Amino acid sequence: LTAETAAAVIGALLPEGAIVSDESVTSSAFLPAATAGAPPHDWLTLTGGAVGQGLPLAVGAAIACPGRPVIALEADGSAMYTIPALWTYAREGLDVTTVIFSNRQYAILAMELQRVGAAAAGDAAGDAARSLLDLSRPALDFTALATGMGVPASRATTATEFAAQLGKALAEPGPHLIEAVIP
Repeated sequence: LTAETAAAVIGALLPEGAIVSDESVTSSAFLPAATAGAPPHDWLTLTGGAVGQGLPLAVGAAIACPGRPVIALEADGSAMYTIPALWTYAREGLDVTTVIFSNRQYAILAMELQRVGAAAAGDAAGDAARSLLDLSRPALDFTALATGMGVPASRATTATEFAAQLGKALAEPGPHLIEAVIP
């Protein structure tokens, strides 16, 4: 499973009238092309300067437009800012399918460190800064977090698994979470 194959699956399965809340910045590069031929849908994105708005944005979309499926595309790092939104999905019975792109790092922050030259390879300060952006010590288990908040969850490591899990989640009303493990 890669960001590119995940985008292809999303483009192939995106239902008509869906509302997509996209805060998967480093994993979303392939989504515009993959969804260009999808049935009509709405796409909500962040405009910059905020981290963690994707999950609460999906709550608002689901409440504002009952009867329309909502898909939250979320990076694992930014999900950690507002993960309690999952509990709201369950409590309110919201039809939100959440895809967590799990690359085990705050990738967008690592990119910003590199852009400002603060993360030189082999540099002690750069190594220390990069270690702060690692989400694997301890490893996050988004399926356990979601289940603990009342949201059925699964983990996909291949495009085939992801397609099956996304298809199933979109076919069933109510909240779902798929942790898409990507490089």
